[in-house]
Formats: sequence, C-alpha cells, structure tokens
Amino acid sequence: MKPGEACPCGSGAVYARCCGRLHSGAENAPTAEALMRSRYSAYVLKLEDYLLATWHASTRPSELDIAADGTKWLGLDVRRHVPSDDTHAIVEFVARYRIAGRGHRLQEVSRFVREDGRWYYVDGDLS
Repeated sequence: MKPGEACPCGSGAVYARCCGRLHSGAENAPTAEALMRSRYSAYVLKLEDYLLATWHASTRPSELDIAADGTKWLGLDVRRHVPSDDTHAIVEFVARYRIAGRGHRLQEVSRFVREDGRWYYVDGDLS
C-alpha cells in the first residue's frame, strides 16, 4: 500500500497505523475485533501468511490460495464485537465483494480465542 493510504478495514485510520502494524508483526491485535479487521485487510491485500498465522491451529487449513482467486473486496461493516471473557469473543460482520463483476455479501458470526496473549480466528457461522 502507498504511504498515507486509508486502511482497507474501514476504520478511517491510515494503513501503516492500523492493520499495517499487525501485518508487519510490530504488534499483536489488542482485541478480537482488531484481529478480524486485520484479517479482512489481509484478504484485500492477499497476505496468506498472515491469515494462516492468525488462524487457530485447531481449525487452520494447511494452505490458502487467494493470490489468484479474482475476488475484489469492497468493504467491511462490523456489526458487533462481544467478548464473553478475557480469552473468548465473537465478532459479527458483513463483507462485500465482487467476483467476475458480480456483487456478493459475506455475513458471519466469527469465534475468536486468545492464547498466550494473542487472538486467533477459530471459525464462524455464515448468515
């Protein structure tokens, strides 16, 4: 991304001061919502290594192939972030995207777990 460019997650912050800090490894996501936003941005930027690293080992696929999938991500709307305790949370979101010119919506209630001070995506239920 270009310096000063807005973060794809829709926070309104500059990428380098938002998801860019998480993607570079400079810091860990402080909340499940921050991790979810950074994962959305990673899909936009096709950062497969980051997505795999932030996916919980119990549900993580062995590989991803998003580099050439043709998805154009259009926007993210976080509907709710509900921590159930210090180590578990859910995040409900809607992500809009386009494939081959056709618009789609992905609505999911995602589950996150915090282990050793780091949040991980576990899985989610599509709506």
